[in-house]
Amino acid sequence: MGKERRTVAHMGLNRSFWTGRRVLVTGHTGFKGSWLTLMLQALGAKVHGLALDPPTAPSMFDLLGLASVCDHRVGDIRDLATVEAAFAAVDPEIVIHMAAQPLVRLSYDDPVGTYATNVMGTVHVLDACRRAPNLRAAVMITTDKCYQNNGWVWGYRETDRLGGADPYSNSKAACELVVDAYRQSYFGAAAPHRVALASARAGNVIGGGDFALDRLVPDAMRAFAAGQSLMIRNPLSVRPWQHVLEPLAGYLRLAEVLWDNPDAATGWNFGPRPDESASVERVVDALVGLWGEGAAWVQDEAEHPHEAATLKLDSTKAAIELGWQQRLPLEEALRLTSAWYACYHQHGALERLTRDQVETYLGLD
Repeated sequence: MGKERRTVAHMGLNRSFWTGRRVLVTGHTGFKGSWLTLMLQALGAKVHGLALDPPTAPSMFDLLGLASVCDHRVGDIRDLATVEAAFAAVDPEIVIHMAAQPLVRLSYDDPVGTYATNVMGTVHVLDACRRAPNLRAAVMITTDKCYQNNGWVWGYRETDRLGGADPYSNSKAACELVVDAYRQSYFGAAAPHRVALASARAGNVIGGGDFALDRLVPDAMRAFAAGQSLMIRNPLSVRPWQHVLEPLAGYLRLAEVLWDNPDAATGWNFGPRPDESASVERVVDALVGLWGEGAAWVQDEAEHPHEAATLKLDSTKAAIELGWQQRLPLEEALRLTSAWYACYHQHGALERLTRDQVETYLGLD
């Protein structure tokens, strides 16, 4: 961004900016996509989604009936014609691309599918972006795992080397390279397209509504609800945990800034404060305490695929230049998460609780 960079005071999200705005979200049926759909609806946007059917059963998307609150399109981003048809029908002003194969361990079992979705799927979205006549801002979501992990105790910055030792992480690093190539080839200052194209890297997101296998929090909630001990592979591994609403607010804030400031078209980290990164053991112990009677965990001594021991993000750039920062301490994020699953298992008013969490976070309540 060079000398033209500017500091933006923290203002939260601008509801008037989003009111009536046509936003295309890929992956809207997933965990993060469902929360983003609710956030955009609360802000008054016209939400259009392109995704496969929900990836799990149950799913937050189905439990809350989110197909009725957006323009819900079922389609595979691995098919260019499907992506182009969605863009033609929606004529988006903003694109937030989240559709992905998001699981590290699954990527070991299906590397071809992982690369096809994460890399070529992103290529298809980007190629459709360059032919969208009224598109002005596009945010491509990757992951904190796109960095070459050196086991540092400090956080990775946006200028650090990309890499990845497993197919998932590597595919997301490749996505970052693809985004940069498209930005320089088609959306740069000399290009005919005025789209501001950025990428966003978040930490380990937690929150209600995640039913994926082989993720710490949903695995814990399933085990505790069944009266079973949770099996933990690496209790001392450190991750940048954050409530799902935190990075989603970052993506939306980034889109707002991109609209008027194309110099923001770079890569961005949206992670917790350094002191909020925590070990798996700390997170699980907190969840055990929140759940109460019957909750417990034990270490899994079996052999498993490689996972990095330490991973942290440095989000200083987002704090200074976007006015974005973590709002929910880890303990509060875990409390909100546990409350969501308790409501689900007790057949409570799940839609109201979820909307309350969104509206409270956005300051709309």
